[in-house]
Amino acid sequence: MHLSTEPFHISQREGIRDKIFAVLSEHRRADGVGPISEETILRAEVPVVGLEALPWLCGQSFGSRGYWSDRENAFELAGVGGTDVITGDSDLDYYGLMKVLQERIASARGNPRYFGGLRFSNAEMKDSVWQYFRAYRFILPRFEVFSGNSGTTFACNMLAGESAADVESDFNRLVFTNTPFMPLPQAISRQDRPNRLGWEDNIMKALHAVRRKDYEKIVLARRVTLTFADAVNASFLLRALKERTSRSFHFLFQPHRHAAFVGASPESLYRREGRTLMTEAIAGSRPRGKSEAADRALTVELEGNEKELREHRYVVQGVEKSLDGLCGLLVGDDRPGVLRLPGCQHLITRFKGKLRDGVKDGDLLGSLHPTPAVGGFPTRAALKDITRLEPFDRGWYAGPVGWISKYGAQFAVGIRSGLCNGSRVHLFSGAGIVEGSTADQEWEEVENKIGDFLDLLE
Repeated sequence: MHLSTEPFHISQREGIRDKIFAVLSEHRRADGVGPISEETILRAEVPVVGLEALPWLCGQSFGSRGYWSDRENAFELAGVGGTDVITGDSDLDYYGLMKVLQERIASARGNPRYFGGLRFSNAEMKDSVWQYFRAYRFILPRFEVFSGNSGTTFACNMLAGESAADVESDFNRLVFTNTPFMPLPQAISRQDRPNRLGWEDNIMKALHAVRRKDYEKIVLARRVTLTFADAVNASFLLRALKERTSRSFHFLFQPHRHAAFVGASPESLYRREGRTLMTEAIAGSRPRGKSEAADRALTVELEGNEKELREHRYVVQGVEKSLDGLCGLLVGDDRPGVLRLPGCQHLITRFKGKLRDGVKDGDLLGSLHPTPAVGGFPTRAALKDITRLEPFDRGWYAGPVGWISKYGAQFAVGIRSGLCNGSRVHLFSGAGIVEGSTADQEWEEVENKIGDFLDLLE
């Protein structure tokens, strides 16, 4: 239930609080909308003006924080605190995980949204830097600020079995201001894993495997670790990153005060609106030119380069194969277009389909992830060599990150990302290796992909 109201200005703190708790109280008393238990989610929403999601998030003191915005910046969500957390370390069962989330959401009063992510693979965690994220973690924030076509909304989530006094205590910790930007610290050291020689060795081994026909493509990643004198504020890092990286999915998942996964990914895994599915294949890249003529020349080179087109075709074939049997109708672009980002440009093929009856988000995640854009082609063989060759734990890097609600879901691929871990930031990015790849070119491609982070922090 949502009680109609005129928007509150952020200076009307008491009015916002009173309205929120009036709606929550009304939810408890509502008849004829199904049974209520202690685990039932109660949600209250109040329209507000004068509040921006990300600057608001930067001013909050909660250890658990999160942020999401889509590639068009048409929808953004900032959340703090945790009303409910679904997390675990077991082997990833996408269908079972999504089923739990959908059941929680279906019984809610209101339209809550869980958001979070999963590890790239179900291989055992090898690095303690990912300990707070576990194999998967989805959270229903206590408080949210989200904005879309209808304006900005402040929301509160609670469980029916919780004490209103406890929720009000959390509310009193909130700051209703747009926090000014604070300068980011500069790194005092850098470590590359693998280093240049190790990377050249990995590329050589991967190309030997390609020539043996073990696979046609493998995506190998690097991790760059920057060390600082003090801890890096992940919210301010994301805020600075978002100003530089348009046409990207921006995200922040922070389960602990000194552990946050942040990124600006260009790649959608899928979006579902009811039974309508939208997805895409992104692979093949070039940097942006320093002049209009240079930029156009790079675009023409990208569109006509046999190696890049071949790499892109592997991803297109992977998407089509993954959705075979899940969609009654699937329509894709006749030829790749170009997705232009501030620092680079990619070949992109878009798909739209109608899901068959009974197909759930768990089916989509299990089938689409990992795409050949972050794993390889054929995927299973490439994944074995990724585990063998990469000297670090990918964790959530290149895994699915996003949200799910009653009426839809959206997941991006967690690339162009970094893990803030106290006074260190680990940056991740990869490159597709096919016949014709060279170690030097692929090293520079990865440098270009993490260039926005490096420009801010080095």
